[in-house]
Amino acid sequence: MIPPTETLKAFEAVRKPFIAASPAEKPFVAHAPIEINSPRYFYTCAAGGVFACGLTHFLMTPVDMLKCRMQVTKGMYSGVFDGFKKVASAEGIRGLYLGGTPTLIGYSLQGMGKYGFYDYFKYLFAKLAGEENAAKYKTTLYLSASASAEFIADTMLCPMEALKVKMQTSTTPFASSFLGGVRKINAAEGINGFYKGLAPLWMRQIPYTMVKFATFEKTVEAIYKHLLSKPKEQYSKVQQLGVTAAAGYFAGIFCAIVSHPADTLVSKLNNVAKAEGESTGTVAMRILKDLGFAGVWAGLGPRIFMIGTLTALQWLIYDSFKVYTGLPTTGGAAPVAKKNE
Repeated sequence: MIPPTETLKAFEAVRKPFIAASPAEKPFVAHAPIEINSPRYFYTCAAGGVFACGLTHFLMTPVDMLKCRMQVTKGMYSGVFDGFKKVASAEGIRGLYLGGTPTLIGYSLQGMGKYGFYDYFKYLFAKLAGEENAAKYKTTLYLSASASAEFIADTMLCPMEALKVKMQTSTTPFASSFLGGVRKINAAEGINGFYKGLAPLWMRQIPYTMVKFATFEKTVEAIYKHLLSKPKEQYSKVQQLGVTAAAGYFAGIFCAIVSHPADTLVSKLNNVAKAEGESTGTVAMRILKDLGFAGVWAGLGPRIFMIGTLTALQWLIYDSFKVYTGLPTTGGAAPVAKKNE
């Protein structure tokens, strides 16, 4: 789960603009080339994360809504297709996209933090560790960078996640509008209503992101090394983006499995009232005891489909955005030293 050695070269103080993948390929570079690890580079990564996460999560809102309902109310639907049929019949397309607005806003903010801070922390931690230690402990470096980025990103996501879950899983309509939902949570619970699910969200998202980034990097490297016959730089950008999508879906399957129990807890936590003086941790333990081992895995099938598709699309959108702005796709390039020999 380690990005290739040449990625670490990007951490050096001397930054180089992106060059075409091969002499035969016309370079597609932004009007003003973006220097790796410059402030503009990190802003660009953050912008790519907004598109990657916001759009994909909004697209998958119907699946996410069904998954949340299946986690909160056992036996509500016999499966994903049964859920689609029942919701579409009773509520139409609007019902399938219930909670779409907080999903779009929340995951756009999360994507900005996740991708922008991931690249920033990779650079920062490598610089603090020094070149030798960064190369020696690069697994720790990359996992630490992804965990740190997600820690920040989840604080940006949590308020919208709380509203989304309430809108999607309440037995009666929670609110008639997005702003109405915000006001209702604030009036009933104050700021705690928006952040009471933060710790379980960290439990779900931090392992998820560590697996997502590390598995993706390793899968891209393995595809170029074992499945394809040429080094990465000899393939066109379209072909490289195809590798991105395949590696993204593979990584998404592992992400879904690793983070699912915590995802179930988040869904339940936002729909259970706390007794007076009861802490969030106590409520979480009570929920886990009631669910049992089988209960925490409810809705795993829909989530594997959702997260696999979602992760593949996220990496595809993110890398497409990077290519559009003149940056290289993520992971899997040949060692720089060989190119300079």
